[in-house]
Amino acid sequence: MKKFLLDLRVVENSRLSPNFALLKLQADEPLPDMLPGQFAEIRVDDAPNTFLRRPISINFVDKQHNTVWFLIQLVGEGTKRLATLKLGAVVNVLLPLGNGFAMPKQTDERLLLVGGGAGTAPMLYFGEQLMQRGIRPAFLLGARTASMLLQLDDFCKYGDVYTTTEDGSHGEKGFVTQHSILSSQHFDRICCCGPKPMMISVARYAKTNGVTCEVSLENKMACGLGACLCCVENTQAGNVCVCKEGPVFNINDLLWQI
Repeated sequence: MKKFLLDLRVVENSRLSPNFALLKLQADEPLPDMLPGQFAEIRVDDAPNTFLRRPISINFVDKQHNTVWFLIQLVGEGTKRLATLKLGAVVNVLLPLGNGFAMPKQTDERLLLVGGGAGTAPMLYFGEQLMQRGIRPAFLLGARTASMLLQLDDFCKYGDVYTTTEDGSHGEKGFVTQHSILSSQHFDRICCCGPKPMMISVARYAKTNGVTCEVSLENKMACGLGACLCCVENTQAGNVCVCKEGPVFNINDLLWQI
């Protein structure tokens, strides 16, 4: 897909929790097409120690208001700076980057979208795009505590939402791979994004049960174009750059021990 370097305007920047902010950026011209699972490289201005753009998953595309959403996890100086941007501020963004999740060819396909932590971000837009195609997915979202489960009201618009928390404060207690939905319902495909141990566990479940599974890797990405080789992953095809060949991969293409 063609890539665009755009100056976008902040129309909302809200703190969803102490460690997450929702940044909504608006374009003057119609936004380019974007696929669920793709990401953007966002330039961070006025941060003296931040030289590289920050790779952030596309959380949602609101075509009615011509805005693209980014769920920002506040980790370092760059992301913390993005969380302080004021309304009207201009942000330079390179998008869309990478390859997204495969879209179903049949409307009767049963999809389970699994997200953990910041990995829930691409699942919201994916759910909305599935709904546009007449498919109602199931979301399985995991976090440590209830306060870390984000955008639940938005997820409920596009599918059935199931949750797990490690402390049992919301949904079922435990990890996503321990949720009862995995034993009580059948799915044709599972799509997953989150911490690597969680994705490996989901991939192991999918492979054991003969379910097609895609995962979105969160390797550290600097350029987003496959030039800097920071995000290399060893696959069946050899070493590839996650930012260019991914970030979404079929688990059969990865060399994980599952």
